[in-house]
Amino acid sequence: MSCRLLLFLASLGCLSAADDRQAVLLNASRIGEALEVLGRPLSTEASLALAKAASVEEVGAILDPLCLVEVKINPESRVKVDAGRAKRQLVEGGWRSFLVKVNNAAGVTAPLAVSSPQALPVANSLQQDVADRWLELAVFRDRPLSPTLSGASVDYRIVQLYSRDAGKRAAILRFDVGQGTQDLGFRSEAVLNFDCLPCSELTLRVIDEKGKATTAGFEIRDASGRVYPSQAKRLAPDFHFHPQIYRASGETIKLPPGDYQVRCNRGPEYHGILRTITVGDDASEAEFRLKRWVDPAARGWWSGDHHIHAAGCAHYRNPTQGVHASDMMRHCLGEDLKVGSNLTWGPCFDYQKQFFTGKEDKVSLYPYILRYDVEVSGFGSHQSGHLCLLRLKDQIFPGGESKHHWPTLCLNTLRWAKKQGAIVGPAHSGWGLATKSKELPNFEIPPFDGIGANEYIVDVTHMVPGPDAVMVPAVDFISTVDTPINWELNIWYHTLNVGYRTRISGETDFPCIYGERVGLGRSYVKLDGKLTYNKWCEGIRLGRNYTGDGRSHLMDFNVGGVAVGTHGSEVKLAEGGIVPVTLDVAALLDEQPIRSIRDRPYSQKPYWHIERARIGDSREVTVELLLNGSPVEKKRVGADGDIEHLEFALKVDHSSWVAARIFGSSHTNPIWVMVGDAPVRASRRSAQWCLKSVDQCWSQKQRFIAPAEMPDALAAYAHAREAYRKRLGESRFQ
Repeated sequence: MSCRLLLFLASLGCLSAADDRQAVLLNASRIGEALEVLGRPLSTEASLALAKAASVEEVGAILDPLCLVEVKINPESRVKVDAGRAKRQLVEGGWRSFLVKVNNAAGVTAPLAVSSPQALPVANSLQQDVADRWLELAVFRDRPLSPTLSGASVDYRIVQLYSRDAGKRAAILRFDVGQGTQDLGFRSEAVLNFDCLPCSELTLRVIDEKGKATTAGFEIRDASGRVYPSQAKRLAPDFHFHPQIYRASGETIKLPPGDYQVRCNRGPEYHGILRTITVGDDASEAEFRLKRWVDPAARGWWSGDHHIHAAGCAHYRNPTQGVHASDMMRHCLGEDLKVGSNLTWGPCFDYQKQFFTGKEDKVSLYPYILRYDVEVSGFGSHQSGHLCLLRLKDQIFPGGESKHHWPTLCLNTLRWAKKQGAIVGPAHSGWGLATKSKELPNFEIPPFDGIGANEYIVDVTHMVPGPDAVMVPAVDFISTVDTPINWELNIWYHTLNVGYRTRISGETDFPCIYGERVGLGRSYVKLDGKLTYNKWCEGIRLGRNYTGDGRSHLMDFNVGGVAVGTHGSEVKLAEGGIVPVTLDVAALLDEQPIRSIRDRPYSQKPYWHIERARIGDSREVTVELLLNGSPVEKKRVGADGDIEHLEFALKVDHSSWVAARIFGSSHTNPIWVMVGDAPVRASRRSAQWCLKSVDQCWSQKQRFIAPAEMPDALAAYAHAREAYRKRLGESRFQ
């Protein structure tokens, strides 16, 4: 009789004694196969005996001694659990597999579930309970086993247990087969004491391209693909939502004896390493020598992520109200991210605010710098668009000690921040700015119903007092890389086309939008002399940077002899003509296409990735030279890691902005080519788009403005409308 037919008859309660015996024998055979798959095979003697077994009793004689517990399901499907005969021995930092015997008087064919109060994830527990969360559980449901019970009178399943700790440990194991299968009259749990054996210590040696010890990320998996150390049991500096951990050279990790596949990475500027290591019973070492494919810092281009968090989202509000500066610094070191802006925001604000000092954090290890600043998110004006406030001197708006009294109009927050010399801009800009068109720029009016660069359409028109009362732009930059690229760039291109000079900067919004690692979105800022946080932020304000995923680089962008971010990023011409453009480009693609990334819509993560720029199945990408947001020159370059020097001869007839991009991976800031004394008024349609967008934004955001700020809001929006009307009248080009 086929296995499917046996299962069908069992589900109907129609198994004869002979068929029941066959089902038990079939299940026992597959248990033996499954244990082999898991790397915990039966002994040769037990395997031979199981192959010859002809009765339920003979199967029991072989498998019952290996059972951790015995589960009894009575005819009413109530569950009772008794301790089994297996030796209760686990291993620190590793998995062990045990059998579970199920006496199934009800013929249940539901999945068998197991839980334990000692196995709740650390992320879901309170700090005082963490010490008791030492266990992890899993019921093996993959082939050759079925995901459910067979319905036979006796069934065997495999339960896998992971111990975070060594020593004596106790756990409560609870079993059920669905709702209504537990009853106070039946004991559906067992209290078991385990002896958790210590594992072996592995020392990691990490050597950079200069032969110096460094820090890197390590993703460690066993033959079954399970991650070590267990993600569910991690505490800072290891994050439970990461497969990788970060270790400095000379630091250790404990692993059970066995073979492991190890991936070693150190951010997008390095080649990754993949190797197999064997851990024995004694302490051992493994050395990883890293190789760079590009080093922008050697040319004065310093990487940074202006939007990371040490708390919040679903990842780590509890148990520690986020993590400390030393934990975030380790992650920056492991990703070779030179500057990390650690932004305190709504969740855990009152805990995290203690780390703000108004200067570089003491954990910084030059040239790696960490500093605390603020994201207006989860409070204040966040409904109209979150704001990144960098280089603050004071972190809390006057009038209180927390987040509960801040302005509801973004512009009022920006006025306060700019007065103290901060560098400011909207976060995750694309949210609320979705368009169906893939064109850039396109002329759809977005909904303006999100938390990205929504009120930006108003704020960019305003000048506000700086620290010395000199009027400065209310917005310095617009954030990119962590939302769909065409949504982010569309609003930026339109405001550039009407003459506003906002820059772009790259961010990750770790761990909220991207939890994989810090620095997935980066800005590379060109600095003269020593790197400091204040100078790096000033480079963002000046636009002396390019932005991207770190897998491609647009260095030393120069138009008409002016380097980006210098001399106001402005080239002056008496009349239109040919302007020379140069830049150095480097990119790295895998040899084989990653189609799962390349073929995704731009509205799906990863929003920026070099794979999106691949030309067909080649290992080449296109560098585009932009004039007022439209590609006017294109050159193909190899994405093999080599630096390639590019030269263009660009014809400019009227005042315009010029930039370069590898679409989907990297983008420079603009350089303005001013012809005569005319301002940049590149597009009447862009001016019309901006004007209509102000009204659309107001229709969505007015309800979030506090009554006391309503006059300010009305005045701010009226000013923006008038500014765009004026520029529309000054625009000669469609």
